[in-house]
Amino acid sequence: MAKAGIVRKSVRLIGWLLAGTFVAMFLVLLLLRFINPPTSAFMLAYQLEHHEQPLRHEWVAMSDISPWMPLAVVASEDQRFPDHWGVDFEAIRKALSEYRAGNGLRGASTITQQTAKNLFLWNGRSFVRKAIEAVLALAVDGVWPKERVMEVYLNIAEFGPGIYGVEAASQAYFGKPAKYLSANQAARLAAVLPNPKVLNAARPSSYVWERVAWIRGQMAQLSGLW
Repeated sequence: MAKAGIVRKSVRLIGWLLAGTFVAMFLVLLLLRFINPPTSAFMLAYQLEHHEQPLRHEWVAMSDISPWMPLAVVASEDQRFPDHWGVDFEAIRKALSEYRAGNGLRGASTITQQTAKNLFLWNGRSFVRKAIEAVLALAVDGVWPKERVMEVYLNIAEFGPGIYGVEAASQAYFGKPAKYLSANQAARLAAVLPNPKVLNAARPSSYVWERVAWIRGQMAQLSGLW
């Protein structure tokens, strides 16, 4: 009887802790729907690891970002972004099928998942972190409109070592505000997102140029969707 009582109390405590966590997460996301986050988990991690090197970051509103930029990242990173609920279950299913077929595990993260990861989580490829990322992405998509998800993503994404957000990237690589990025420049920035510590938008490798050409083609097809 004593053991049964302890188990019930433990289950009840875990339930309260989970409920409290979800309420806190909802309140934080609700706040960030209207207030711009001053930093992100990835930016803080960079500052801790490279405390002697400057971090470049400047928040800009969506109205101060070239319309080519969101189109480029949708074309490059997540073409179902306007339609899914934060997690693209079809992309996950295909990735798992390819993994079981021996083709290796490829990424299936949506823009919303990347936003949740960059804002709240740590770098890594563990299934635990991916599960937390997926839960957060579903919550983000439930609380924020798509335009807000895109605005936050473009302002916290890493575009190069110590370069976070599209405004800092545009200034660093092209010497202009993000508002005046051309379609080609937006595609070049989107092309480096998968590996911004290695790929460079100002001095594109042949691989980056190939990605730029592909992204531009996708942008032409998707231009009516965003």
